[in-house]
Amino acid sequence: MQIISNTQIDFIGKRTLSFAVSALITIIGLFGALQIATNRANMGIDFSGGTSVQVAFTRPVQQDKVHKALSAELHKEVNLQEISGGNRLLIKVGKSGTDSLNVADSITGRLRAEFPDNAFVVESSNEVGPSIGDKLKKDTLQAVALSMVGIVFYIAWRFDFNFGIGAVAATLHDVLAMIALFYLLDKEVNLLFITAILTIAGYSLTDTVVIFDRIRENLNKSVLEAKGELFNRSINEVLPRTIITSLTTFLAAISLYLFGGEAIGDFALALVAGIVIATYSSIFIASPIVLQLERRDEAKRQARAETAGAPESDGDQRRT
Repeated sequence: MQIISNTQIDFIGKRTLSFAVSALITIIGLFGALQIATNRANMGIDFSGGTSVQVAFTRPVQQDKVHKALSAELHKEVNLQEISGGNRLLIKVGKSGTDSLNVADSITGRLRAEFPDNAFVVESSNEVGPSIGDKLKKDTLQAVALSMVGIVFYIAWRFDFNFGIGAVAATLHDVLAMIALFYLLDKEVNLLFITAILTIAGYSLTDTVVIFDRIRENLNKSVLEAKGELFNRSINEVLPRTIITSLTTFLAAISLYLFGGEAIGDFALALVAGIVIATYSSIFIASPIVLQLERRDEAKRQARAETAGAPESDGDQRRT
């Protein structure tokens, strides 16, 4: 199925504009990452510390009602996570000046008042300290860094080093763009957000590899074609597939955002924005960067050839 076909869009010719827009996004993302590293952003309980309470209800309970009731009681951001194996909920509340036991008591008291006909049992009650939050943040940064290194080696092995640099640049651009979005919207940074970032990074890489495959195929077929035209043609050839894949994934993500409820609203928002960003970067960032690197290498090879050929030419003239 194709929504469009036989397009001849000059994606490479728009690289100056796309690089300028992406540079601005990257700067904001780097600033947001710095704010996250120094705990000045809207940090969730996973990174800043707080109280977590796991409860098991007798009957199913609507997460939206639980979230609304606890937010009104505690006047703080409340995160809910459904636990498999029964009607279990993991409730997380950000750190405050209140003692953690009082927060846990407030949670259970509010739940009993709000759901008198649905008995529950408190299975665990814990406080996440700042040291644990710092360790989680450190482990998260290490996971992202290792994933970037893995991408370089994989793409360099499958294609060549220039393609690896392009893939990493596009993936890093997607990560920073999502950080910039959440920072500007003052959304909470938690483990769900990190999960969304890694999910979109994988999605972006898959889309980028599809375009790279077509570029490599055309490079082997059309040796004499100008590389700028070849890259444009390759992107246009896979554009129908890119649009269909991105559109279907976007529809699933937007449904999750619109109907998934408040508990996963930020996670779904990250997926929706990430799909758009990843599609943009695979077309306007990854391929143009590879083209720039290929042209640079070609210019270096020509310069070396000219330098190597100059002494031989002088010698021939003297012998003549």
